Parts: sequence; structure tokens; C-alpha cells
Amino acid sequence: MPEPVADLLFEYLGQRTNMRTATNRDSRWLFPGRRAGEPLQPSTLSTLVQTLGVPSITARAAAIRQHVLDLPAPIVASALGYHQVTTARLAAEAGTTWANYATGE
Repeated sequence: MPEPVADLLFEYLGQRTNMRTATNRDSRWLFPGRRAGEPLQPSTLSTLVQTLGVPSITARAAAIRQHVLDLPAPIVASALGYHQVTTARLAAEAGTTWANYATGE
């Protein structure tokens, strides 16, 4: 992780919530959940991120656009659970060079 994000993560690791229960004392999750061995639920994490003022929808869209620049849209769709039409549209909007990729269908 590049600086200054690395410093923030190390600081956060020492202050993680849900670490005091007997089931989570040694959790390796960055965002541990209430149950042993499980991460924080996506909806709970989304609420936390929104409370902190992080534009998660914008960030997610930007991340997907970067993925379709780095990989063919069908692979991104399969890996992330998106429909191929959605990733193909995002790839076209991002100006990808993967336009002639054979999907294998």
C-alpha cells in the first residue's frame, strides 16, 4: 500500500472494532465482523464508508472502469459478478483497447 494510505491502515489496525470478543481476538480481517472468522457485512461497511464521507459509488465506478482498461470486459464481468453488457458499455466509455477480444462463447 502506498503512503499515506499505508500509515492510515496501520493506525486503523490498532483500533479495529469487534476485536475484544473471544471469537475475534485474532481476526485477520481488515474489517472483522461480529461472528468469528467472518468479515463485516457489506451493508454495514457501506454505511460506515458513507458516514466517513467517502464517495463509494463514484469510487466503485472508477475502479471498474480501470479494470476494463486492464482486462477484457467479459473477464471483469465474470470476476465481479456484473453482466457482460454492463462491462462492455463501461469499456467502450473508457476507450478500451480490448474491443476485439474474443469472449469464447
